[in-house]
Amino acid sequence: MASTTPIDTPPPPPAVHKRARPGTGRAGDKVFLGLSKGSGILLLAIMASVAAFLTYRAALAVSKDQGNFFTTFDWNPAGDPPVFGIAVLLFGTVVSSIIAMAIAVPVAVGIALFISHYAPRKLAAPLAYVVDLLAAVPSIVYGIWGALFLVPYLEGLNLWLDQFFGWTYLFEKTEVGVARSLFTVGILLAIMILPIVTSVSREVFLQVPKTNEEAALALGATRWEVIRLSVLPFGRSGVISASMLGLGRALGETMAVATVLSPSFIISGHLLNPGGGTFAQNIAAKFDEANPLGRDALIASGLVLFVLTLLVNGAARLIIARRKEYSGANA
Repeated sequence: MASTTPIDTPPPPPAVHKRARPGTGRAGDKVFLGLSKGSGILLLAIMASVAAFLTYRAALAVSKDQGNFFTTFDWNPAGDPPVFGIAVLLFGTVVSSIIAMAIAVPVAVGIALFISHYAPRKLAAPLAYVVDLLAAVPSIVYGIWGALFLVPYLEGLNLWLDQFFGWTYLFEKTEVGVARSLFTVGILLAIMILPIVTSVSREVFLQVPKTNEEAALALGATRWEVIRLSVLPFGRSGVISASMLGLGRALGETMAVATVLSPSFIISGHLLNPGGGTFAQNIAAKFDEANPLGRDALIASGLVLFVLTLLVNGAARLIIARRKEYSGANA
C-alpha cells in the first residue's frame, strides 16, 4: 500500500491594510485635521489682509505724490505740493543689513561650531545659555548701549579705517561728526542678530549624524576636515535659514537704529559719514507728527519693506530648493 505524504499548504498572505484617508478615522483625527487646516487658512488670510491694507493706503499716498516715489531723495508729504520718495530709505536699509550680515554670519557660524564641536561640555552649556539669553534683550536696550557706548568708541575705528582703507571710497570719511552712520548701524545690527543666527546654526550642527563624523575620523581626517566635509555640507541649509531669520530682524529693526542713526535724506557711498535712513527708523520717527497724507506715505514705505522681506525669504527658499546639496540629505 503506497504511503501518502502530507502536502504542506502555504500560509495565507498577510492582510493588506489600506491607509485611511485623512479625516476618515477617529473623531480626534478629524478635529486635529480641521484645526491644522484652519490655522493654515487663518495665516494666509492674515497675510492677505495685511497686504491689502498696505496696498490700499499706499495707493492713496502715491496718487498724490508729485515726485517719483522710488527715486525721490526728499520726504515732505506735508509740503505744497507733497513730494516724497524711498530712494534714501531703500539704500540705507539694504546697506546696513548687508554690513550686519557680512559681520554676523561668519562670527555666528564660528561660535556655533565651537559650541557644538570644540568646546568642552562644561563650557558649551553655559556659553549656549548666554548666547540664547542675548536674543531676549530688548532692542531699545541695544539702542541705548549703542548710542552711549558704541558711537563714542567707534570714532577711533573710523579714523583708522579712513587712514588705511580710505582709498576704497567706502571707508573714506569726508565729513566731520560723530559715528552715527550706516556703518555704525550695521555693526549694532550685527550684534543684535548674532544670537539668532548662532542658536539656529548650533542646533543644526548638533543634528549631524555621528556616524558621518566617526567615519571621517576613522579614515584619518583632521577635526577641520570633519567640519568641512561632514558638518558644513549637512548644516548648510540650516545656516541659510538662520541667516534669513537674522536678515529679517535687521531689515525691520526700529528703535535701535532710530537711537543710533543721525537721519538725513542724502545717499552717500562713504559709509563712515553720518546720515542716512532706513524704512523702520523713518516710520518710527515721523509717524506721530505726520498728517493723514504723511501717514499714508509712511504706510507706502512699509509696503515696500513688506515686499522686500518677502522677496528675501522667497529667494532663500528658492536657493535651498534648487540646490540639492544644501538640503542635507546627501550628507
